[in-house]
Amino acid sequence: MKVWYCILYCVIWPFFNLVHPCRAIGRENIPEGAALFCPNHTSLTDPLFAVFAMHLKNRPQVMAKAEIMEVPVLGWILKKAGVFAVERGKSDVGAIKRALKCLKSGEKLLLFPEGTRSKTGELGPAKGGAAMLAVRTGVPIVPMYIPAEKKWFRRTSVVFGTPYIPQIAGAKGTSEEYEAIAQDLMARIALLEEQAK
Repeated sequence: MKVWYCILYCVIWPFFNLVHPCRAIGRENIPEGAALFCPNHTSLTDPLFAVFAMHLKNRPQVMAKAEIMEVPVLGWILKKAGVFAVERGKSDVGAIKRALKCLKSGEKLLLFPEGTRSKTGELGPAKGGAAMLAVRTGVPIVPMYIPAEKKWFRRTSVVFGTPYIPQIAGAKGTSEEYEAIAQDLMARIALLEEQAK
């Protein structure tokens, strides 16, 4: 999986960087070991911006919607690179278990907390998935901001926020606590917008 990821990264990056150069801000906020990276989501290219901003040494596994994984050839390539599917709108136990295993084994995981792209470019409400994964594994969340407007042949700034570990009152989080953590996460992402200008 790591070999495939490196191959795809090295093949795609030069072409993507030519038309959509990326400038990472706050890359020093990327922690060693396991972490949950949570960017906002406004376009199909956001996963590439996020991955390339992280650099090759910080290879994440990526949680993506199941529909894209069913596309012939593309789905196979993505699976080889460490992308795995999640069924949106339902409790996908298999995807949750894989995400938990990824984080507990010290790896990095990239997921979009809104669960889908924002059609307006504005931040949408976050689902509770990221909050649940962070609470159950104890890993830090790294909020990320990717601008909605991405001009061709102009640099797009991807901002990494300060990593933090969400706190809960008891041993297990409640749905209300997960919702509060999700709202706080989106607020932290919103605060990063100014740095991207």
